[in-house]
Amino acid sequence: MKKILCLVILLATATVPALLAQDSTSSAATSPSVAKDSRCFELRTYYPAAGKFENLHARFRDHTNKLFVKHGMELVGYWVTTDKEQGDKLVYMLAHKSRDAAKKSWKEFGDDPEWKKVHAESEANGKLVDKVESVFLAATDYSPIK
Repeated sequence: MKKILCLVILLATATVPALLAQDSTSSAATSPSVAKDSRCFELRTYYPAAGKFENLHARFRDHTNKLFVKHGMELVGYWVTTDKEQGDKLVYMLAHKSRDAAKKSWKEFGDDPEWKKVHAESEANGKLVDKVESVFLAATDYSPIK
């Protein structure tokens, strides 16, 4: 009985850290329908602060997009909600070479002195965004975009 208990403890201590170390991309990799050549897509939704939607558009149009490209992010598209009951939302998609590349790009973007300046100046009269949602996606093997 002691040998079995020791074996269970040994297996648990060896496998639990490995399971905890897995990142959130591992679930997509387990599906056979995920395209092997898929980039890492990121769908982001911004909920603008009251009265700040046009200011948010201006910041993206005039500054943010250029900084995204500078830091290796590919701009896929930008959209706004059209149903009034949904409220104002800016939804956009970026493409990255990998999840690690996305992490690196976001770190560099956040540390960029130009972004820090633009962010501070654009929010001098209050924040532009109340909430941000981000979802990472992998293309399916039948997707026209990979």
